Amino acid sequence: MDSGAPPSKEEVTQGIDTRTDAQKDKQETSTKDVKPTPLTVPQEIKQNLTLINRAVHNLEPRFTARVLRTLTGLRKKVYREALQEVVNDVYPKSSKSPAQLLPLISLLPTESSKLAASSSSITKGTQAMEIDETSKTTTTTTAGDSKAATKSTGEVLPESDVYVRLLLILGLIDVKEVEKAFDLAKETTTYIQSLNRRSMDHLAAKVWFYLARCAELLKRDEEVRSLLLAAHSTASLRNDEDVQATLLNALLRNYFNSGAYDQADKLLSKTSFPESAGNPQLARYLFYLGRIRAIQLNYTEAHTHLQHAIRRAPSETVAPGFMQTVYKYFVVVELLMGDIPERSVFRRPVLRKALSPYFQLVQAVRIGDLEAFQNVLTTHASKFASDGTHSLIVRLRHNVIKTALRMISLAYSRISLKDVCLKLHLDSEEDTEYIVAKAIRDGVIDAEVDHAQGWMKSREGGNVYETDEPQKAFQQRIEFCMNLHNESVKAMRYLLNANKPVGEDSELARERKLDIEAALAEAAEDDDMDM
Repeated sequence: MDSGAPPSKEEVTQGIDTRTDAQKDKQETSTKDVKPTPLTVPQEIKQNLTLINRAVHNLEPRFTARVLRTLTGLRKKVYREALQEVVNDVYPKSSKSPAQLLPLISLLPTESSKLAASSSSITKGTQAMEIDETSKTTTTTTAGDSKAATKSTGEVLPESDVYVRLLLILGLIDVKEVEKAFDLAKETTTYIQSLNRRSMDHLAAKVWFYLARCAELLKRDEEVRSLLLAAHSTASLRNDEDVQATLLNALLRNYFNSGAYDQADKLLSKTSFPESAGNPQLARYLFYLGRIRAIQLNYTEAHTHLQHAIRRAPSETVAPGFMQTVYKYFVVVELLMGDIPERSVFRRPVLRKALSPYFQLVQAVRIGDLEAFQNVLTTHASKFASDGTHSLIVRLRHNVIKTALRMISLAYSRISLKDVCLKLHLDSEEDTEYIVAKAIRDGVIDAEVDHAQGWMKSREGGNVYETDEPQKAFQQRIEFCMNLHNESVKAMRYLLNANKPVGEDSELARERKLDIEAALAEAAEDDDMDM
């Protein structure tokens, strides 16, 4: 048939596709190239509110967790007009929340200023929220649908109200209105505790986290500590594991900021971390546990906890700040254990700049240069203090001295204590003598001190090959090889079932099968007779 001729009436009636292959491919290509229009910020917020409503009505907390996964990306895009539109459309006129929220929303930046400020920081390829097949029709709701759903109930759901408040708290923190964000978060937590709804667990954990964060920014850790302790006890009684894990980590951070390490240790001894908590909260808990063990001089256990925290933490692109903080303590603890961290750790792109002072520290400890160690400690003292590692790094001075003494004892058979004092940059010869004597007692070096002449004499190591130890080790290896050879020869000499006829197994199996069939036939005849 000619491709240019119009289709006949019969072909149209029967539904026959008269298009050519080129026309079909062109239409399929144009269909694939059509991209869905991106949602505006108000539409995205209303879509999240619809998912929260669905989570409450269907008892599906996974929808709420999906909404909270978009919180970080949505936080960068929220502006004043968007939240005002959401509040006016979602909340009914009889609600009291708009009168409280709108004055705070007016403190947020406008759309034009938000776009101008974030144009340099917006990256390409923003990830869209995952939508399964069952929720496609629900997540594409418009403003009118959300307003109709609100009006049908007469009042917005508490979970939706808390979500809008959470967005407003984040916006206030971003515009440096931390005091107002703290008051709103405190009021929201009181409202959440009065309801005691299990569908609000994920949202409540986020609100409690940002309440503790606001208190930290305002230097009001002690004021909020009693509130966090009471909330943790309530969450433990209600088996609210998400809030319980969040509050436990918030309390540990609160104690660390105040320097109350003993109270943090007591809290850990009297509480247990919930098993069903997510990996981010578990990684944070392991990090705090490793810090406490490092302060308590338990470096082996601290190293283990910090290593687990690194494995449990999100990827470097998702949480680069947390990864940098954990690796700072990890490097210091590894140095305190007497080990040298791998060089590849300092070459990673996310860690290269953050761990630059710690790399200089590792170089000084590795070669035992006490002067270089003091220079690094003095130059980056403010950096170490802000990281909270200064008290641990001060302890490394003894490790540097031990390394330097070990290198001196290997290089010199006899050296005066005055020269040792000059090489180690110590204060006096008396201090040097005490340090050398302690190193000898601890087994760091094999030497002796001549107090009369002021010498440190290194003991020459004996030739180990002149003793019986190499001969004993060699004899043990020979005996092992001979035993292995004898067992191999025995295994090859006698084959398994060598005297057994070849067809015996098959004959026995055939006879056993016939016996079973005969027994079944007799049982069937007996049943027939009974009938």
